[in-house]
Amino acid sequence: MARGHGRAGGYDRWVVLASFLAGLVFVIAATVFCVVRGARLWRHLKQTGRAVGTEVAQFEERSARTERVLAEAESASAELQAALERLRRSRAQLEVLLGAVERAKARTRWLRAFLPV
Repeated sequence: MARGHGRAGGYDRWVVLASFLAGLVFVIAATVFCVVRGARLWRHLKQTGRAVGTEVAQFEERSARTERVLAEAESASAELQAALERLRRSRAQLEVLLGAVERAKARTRWLRAFLPV
């Protein structure tokens, strides 16, 4: 066959056109596939972002609550330390008073002989 009679560079024009169209169909199908997958991925990422955001908000709320409880515990601990210090002072005063009573008893022991029991 002579050049220009349906052959382009040794190939039939219909074969070249069919190959081009098949390639175009594959490219369009791949583009549609990628767009659909991308849309699914986008929806999934939005859903995951909301779930993560909710969890982060809950975590922040729990950590704030824990911080408040720790502050209250620290305050209670300070109050407890102050109460313990007051108790130590009171016990020291009691020991001094008990010692004074024992000394007074020892000094007045000889009076028991004259008192009826």
